[in-house]
Amino acid sequence: MWLIDEWAERHISEAQKRGDFDSLPGSGEPLNLDDDSHVPPELRAGYRLLKNAGCLPPELEQRKEAVTISNMLRYLSPDHPDFMVLSGRLALLAFRLQQAGMDTTFLSRDYASALSGRFADQGKEGKEGKEGKEGKEGKEGKEGKEGKEGKE
Repeated sequence: MWLIDEWAERHISEAQKRGDFDSLPGSGEPLNLDDDSHVPPELRAGYRLLKNAGCLPPELEQRKEAVTISNMLRYLSPDHPDFMVLSGRLALLAFRLQQAGMDTTFLSRDYASALSGRFADQGKEGKEGKEGKEGKEGKEGKEGKEGKEGKE
């Protein structure tokens, strides 16, 4: 062992003997570790440092900025002097995100209404499909009984 490792181990074992670690928050509970199995082992420490410092990858920073600008534009009238500047910045961010391979449909003002409309349509289709199926089975059941009765 290196000298510094021995020094650290000695201090840790002395603190354990004194009971310095006994009343720490979360004592006796399992550790909540993030799953970073998709990150190469040699990069995990760096990724964890950046994550704990609140740093995001450039694409996610741009996405965050784009969402902020999109929300700001919803409350600005097109006549506002900053509207064109923000619209241009949003278009540039959308272009960069598309080049990075990210979907930018979340920036569309009509995205939420289109999404809720799609869910509503799927709900209707599901009900119609169910009713149609039950109706079909009901008809086939009646026809089958009538056919059997006619043969007897």
